[in-house]
Amino acid sequence: MNHSAQTPPPGPKPFNPKDAILVFFAFALISAAVLFALVIYDVLTLEDLLSFENPLQLAMYSVLPTISLLLFGIILTLLTPASYIDETNKSYQKYSLAAILAFTLAAALFEELLFRGIIQNVLNLYLPGPWTAIAFTTVLFVGTHVQYYTKPLMLLNITIPSLVFGWVYVQTHNLLVPLLVHFLMNLGITLLFKYKVISMRGEKG
Repeated sequence: MNHSAQTPPPGPKPFNPKDAILVFFAFALISAAVLFALVIYDVLTLEDLLSFENPLQLAMYSVLPTISLLLFGIILTLLTPASYIDETNKSYQKYSLAAILAFTLAAALFEELLFRGIIQNVLNLYLPGPWTAIAFTTVLFVGTHVQYYTKPLMLLNITIPSLVFGWVYVQTHNLLVPLLVHFLMNLGITLLFKYKVISMRGEKG
């Protein structure tokens, strides 16, 4: 009897945050190198990327958007049935605090360097008005999250934050601010799930 014929085909590789962390940090380094080149060739200036002209404004745009996006995430979670959430977003909350910290930091670092630092800045050179660049950047940001295509409501969960990150960057001209807001939003929501402060509608046990 051939038992090998009864062996089920291997399924998709389960999500591993350690692999994702390495990938995100690698792409973040590439994005940082591209930004450096854009500065060297006078496409952008350091003032476009890291302005510290108004520290009080930097603090305000770090705190208020973070709180607002956390509230948005909590409300959306409480209103969204668990079946509408993709499996990856359910799984990484189970990992260690160190893994969650590294994963959310790496993801925010890569995405802000790429989307706000490179794409939004370059589009802003050619498109009329900053909101046009923010809107096009958000379309690209949403488009890269292919894991959400089967869970369309998840697209709303990243569209609103992307618009906020873009707006925060326009107001501050400092990439560290949307990076911090992005990191704290993702970390905050993940920890609220991890420690069962909030849960999705219809979620079992």
